[in-house]
Amino acid sequence: MKKTLIASAIAAATAFSGAAAAAEMPTVYGNIQYALVYDNVDGGDSSIDHRDNGSTLGVKHSHEIAPGIEGFFKAEMEFTADQKGGGNGLTDLDEAYIGVKSDDFGKVWVGSDDSTYERAIDTIANFYEAADLSIGGDYETGEGDLVQYETPSFGGLTLGAAVQINGDANGGAKSYPYQLAAIYSVDALEVAFAVDSNDVAADGNNENTYGLRGTYTAGDLSVTGEYQTRKDVGDLYGVMGVYTMGANQFALSYEMGVADDANDTEMNTVTLQALHNLSDNMYVYVEGYLGGGDDGVYGVADKSEESVGVVGAVYYF
Repeated sequence: MKKTLIASAIAAATAFSGAAAAAEMPTVYGNIQYALVYDNVDGGDSSIDHRDNGSTLGVKHSHEIAPGIEGFFKAEMEFTADQKGGGNGLTDLDEAYIGVKSDDFGKVWVGSDDSTYERAIDTIANFYEAADLSIGGDYETGEGDLVQYETPSFGGLTLGAAVQINGDANGGAKSYPYQLAAIYSVDALEVAFAVDSNDVAADGNNENTYGLRGTYTAGDLSVTGEYQTRKDVGDLYGVMGVYTMGANQFALSYEMGVADDANDTEMNTVTLQALHNLSDNMYVYVEGYLGGGDDGVYGVADKSEESVGVVGAVYYF
């Protein structure tokens, strides 16, 4: 009888410790992304290429520090999945950070991650898989050496801030560029405003970048509008619609950039995407990009058109 009780106690203790160990194990995740890309410049070169489109392997973990306070970390590395050998393993850092968060005081984290301005404003350029002709905003504070903070939601309002610490070890180019953002969500509408100080600009232009974004979601349809501006650099306008239908997603967008130069040089891109989820872990897509604008914007005099077609597949876990 005693032996049975002891054996039961040992079994229970082993099961408990095994469950605790499992709860503390980090999560390993990753993806492989392939794309076949056709690129044609009117009056210029044409090319076709099979490429890796951003494959990564990562690990993340979180744990309770105290009641209501959670510590977390994430490390994600990139690799080139379309080339064998040649040092194409885990060669580049994509994201790596540690932090602490709470429902009461919000979230603070340190390291390499998408920046506060990027997450708040630059939605269209970061939406697409290939993004070959996406224009994107002109902001220069990078994604490394960041200290970021995000508040809890105050009745739908969330505030964010970031500072990049470029100290004496960065070739003497000491600087502390910062970003600020405010995002307000109410019902189906989300509005965001953000600023990047650009104090790290290599060309000496540290004029601020200002961005405004609005997104309205009605069931399976969402519409986003963006405006970004930077003195002596230019303005960017963008609008995008995304419609989901079961396992399918369709997106259409228009971006126009106007340079702050003597000719107010214009560049624009129309992008179309059709994406199909084959399963919970795999999807395929087709994207088409048509770029236009003033003559010479794609490197060919008296011409102003570039077209890109992409077929891709992603497996992730």
